[in-house]
Amino acid sequence: MPRVTFRYLLLITLPVLATVFFSGISYGNDYSISENHEQHDQHEEGSFKPKDYMFGHIRDSYDWHIISIKEKHISIPLPVILYSKEKGLVVFMSSKFDHGHSSYKSFHIATSGEHEGSIVETLSDGSEVIPVDISITKNIASLFISIILLFWIFISVANTYKRNPDKAPSGFQSLIEVIIIFVRDEIAKSSIGEKKYQRFMPFLLTVFFFIWFNNMLGLVPFFPGGANLTGNISVTLVLAFFTFIITTTSGTKGYWQHIFNTPGVPVWLKIPLPIMPLIEFIGIFTKPFVLMIRLFANITAGHIIVLGFLSLIFMFGEMNALVGYSVSVVSVLFAVFMTFLELLVAFIQAYVFTFLSALFFGMAVEEHH
Repeated sequence: MPRVTFRYLLLITLPVLATVFFSGISYGNDYSISENHEQHDQHEEGSFKPKDYMFGHIRDSYDWHIISIKEKHISIPLPVILYSKEKGLVVFMSSKFDHGHSSYKSFHIATSGEHEGSIVETLSDGSEVIPVDISITKNIASLFISIILLFWIFISVANTYKRNPDKAPSGFQSLIEVIIIFVRDEIAKSSIGEKKYQRFMPFLLTVFFFIWFNNMLGLVPFFPGGANLTGNISVTLVLAFFTFIITTTSGTKGYWQHIFNTPGVPVWLKIPLPIMPLIEFIGIFTKPFVLMIRLFANITAGHIIVLGFLSLIFMFGEMNALVGYSVSVVSVLFAVFMTFLELLVAFIQAYVFTFLSALFFGMAVEEHH
């Protein structure tokens, strides 16, 4: 395996993950009040709401729920960072909101209306506005954790190669090498070509391991897992945007010629109305858009299906306790089956995103004659 791989992998990981982070903090209007608060409200109202239960788990939140023991909710508070026109920069911990039940310094989490789930500020004149919100939410905290773990893994593996360059890999190092060789041979070389694949390897490896690692981390039901990072469309947007930028800037003269003057296409499809050039030009944007939606939809759908099976237990349990216990057996079995299936999907979605990115790169740098 080329030694250059790890060095460039670390170099490209910094801007990619940094951009994902800043994308995440700008996606501030779809936060959950926190799943524990929503579930608490359901107990108070005496009815189970499957929609709140499912979306409360997959949406972002201002704290990290650990466990609920009877009426006591244990969670990790996260930093709330706001910029107010009246107060300027305001920083405090999310525990001040008491899971959405309290307000702090005229800030509170909206429980209904247009801004439900977002932090709202009550101004001195009584009006309510949305402050600039760059809080460290659950998804962003999960991003930090995954960045630290990924750097630790790859720096450790790279240092092992440096110390023992001629020694056969063992343990975790051997697993990482197998996956890297798989990405190189089955994705990069086959899609881009033997001569030009190397310069795209750092990005492809970064994207593959980032998506796969966070997909797996999202399936872990306890801290530091459970966040729906790759099911956040802002994150998939940034990953797809990088694919778009690299494809566009790497395009050869032949690539652009095939877009605006596709050979083999009848002239009447180009002149006077440029139908084919227009279709090809739109395809430049729809390809990364499909990448974004595919990853977001598949990961989110997997979580919803598992949570849907678990919701059946409570829904039938409200009708009749005996029916609830009966359904729970089937629901838990299906949920366990779907969870194991999601382990496979976690790898497949990382593979598909990386493969399609490599395919787009290959189309951009292909030699046309």
